[in-house]
Amino acid sequence: MSRSGHAVPESDDPSMACPPPDEARAGYLVPVATKDASHVHLTGTVARRRYRSASGDRVLWDDELVGFGLRLRKQSGVGGNWIVKFRSRGEARRVTLGKTENLEAPEARAQAKQLLAKAALDGLPMRAKVPKVPTFEAFVAEFWRDYHRHWKPSTQKTSAGAIHRELVPFFGAMNLAEIAKSDIVRWRDCFAESRSGVFNRAVPVLSVMFKYAELLGYRPKGSNPCRGIARYKRELPERFLSPIEYFRLARVLEADESDHLLDVAIVRLLIFTGARSGEIEALKWRMVQPSRLMLDDSKTGAKIVYLNEQAEAVLAALRPAISRDLGALIFPMKTRRKPRNVERYWAAARRRAALPDVRLHDLRHSFASAAITRARVPFASLGKLLAHALPETTARYAHLADEAIAEAAERVCGGLAKHLGLRP
Repeated sequence: MSRSGHAVPESDDPSMACPPPDEARAGYLVPVATKDASHVHLTGTVARRRYRSASGDRVLWDDELVGFGLRLRKQSGVGGNWIVKFRSRGEARRVTLGKTENLEAPEARAQAKQLLAKAALDGLPMRAKVPKVPTFEAFVAEFWRDYHRHWKPSTQKTSAGAIHRELVPFFGAMNLAEIAKSDIVRWRDCFAESRSGVFNRAVPVLSVMFKYAELLGYRPKGSNPCRGIARYKRELPERFLSPIEYFRLARVLEADESDHLLDVAIVRLLIFTGARSGEIEALKWRMVQPSRLMLDDSKTGAKIVYLNEQAEAVLAALRPAISRDLGALIFPMKTRRKPRNVERYWAAARRRAALPDVRLHDLRHSFASAAITRARVPFASLGKLLAHALPETTARYAHLADEAIAEAAERVCGGLAKHLGLRP
């Protein structure tokens, strides 16, 4: 008899119409379940069962997650240790995750999955971990903690002001990685009417912050949105003293010398060296070397200031009146602990010399002007005299050089014309 749907030998025996018992199913095409007592679905219930073994530790392996197991101690009764077995770089490893009484089964299974996945991906290229990107305001604290020590105290003060007054109010709530060049342009436009100088001083600080954010991985390399943002063009103040103004100033300094010895000496050194006021105010005797000043630090780093005869005479006149301790300040305050600030004296002295608009820094400009127009000092030499870090800084005096060159060209051409018989 044909028994469609049943893959059994045909037989006319009616007793075979019913399915055979379990022990006689060998002729059926159905999987035969093979019970393996060491493979079970590991749960908290399994972990709480009482197992006893006289032959040593026993391991129950999970029938779903290969490599996840429960090691039972010999004669331990209830509980054991969750373990995970895998191969890492060709070597078999077994890691204990924790005791069953301290680690629940779902948590142990999750940890096992993580370890197994990590082992499976070991050696394959992985996507770089991207740190969580903070807002700009949150990044400020991290940046300042790491970076501010690399600035001079004066730079720290001005940069902190720019960050908290100009940058945080505009960019504070923005995600650091999402700030784009368009945001910088909108911020720049806020300064268009009357505060262009504030923008010019703040944007370098912002640029440094973005560069540091790239180093920390908060932004992609080369993504600084400040790159290419033009600063506002400003007419830099140029005030050069004329010979008659130098004469008026010299008379005032001579009259004040007995009552303001150190202040007058500072001003004279500024006139004769073209140095910055802070560089002269902070001088120590150990920095005075033959025909030069060896400054430890300045706006552009370590610097050499070359001394002419007049500058050396100013310093020589101070030696009898001032302690020659090499570590001592040449121009101290009364407490001898801090450098002298000559601004207060200069504010009064320039008024008496009828020069109310002349700043101390204008003495540096005047030194550069005299070097170009009178001494015909080349640009390269002038840059070294003034210790400019960039040639562009020296180039601001180019118009003075143009005048001197035009005058020299006139003299040269006049001489040639005379030899050619073109001029009497």
